[in-house]
Amino acid sequence: MPNIKSAMKRVRTSERDRRRNQATKSAIQSGRKHLVKTIAADVAAAESAFRSYCSVLDKAVKRGIVARNTANRRKQRMARKLNGARQTA
Repeated sequence: MPNIKSAMKRVRTSERDRRRNQATKSAIQSGRKHLVKTIAADVAAAESAFRSYCSVLDKAVKRGIVARNTANRRKQRMARKLNGARQTA
């Protein structure tokens, strides 16, 4: 544990930020799993799940938790899966 007051505060803020980032990353993973499961079951409901997944990713980018290109790549992959499911259905 640090002795300097500013270092103590930095430890507290770092922990708070780490928890917030962890929660957002968890929400991204949950959204991805939900979307994949929904694509397999019902393509019409997957549209809504895709929009919410993109929204979570965009918010993470805005907060600096995920890089912009990473979010775009993940959205593109899911869009490709969704479009493939649309064509087979």
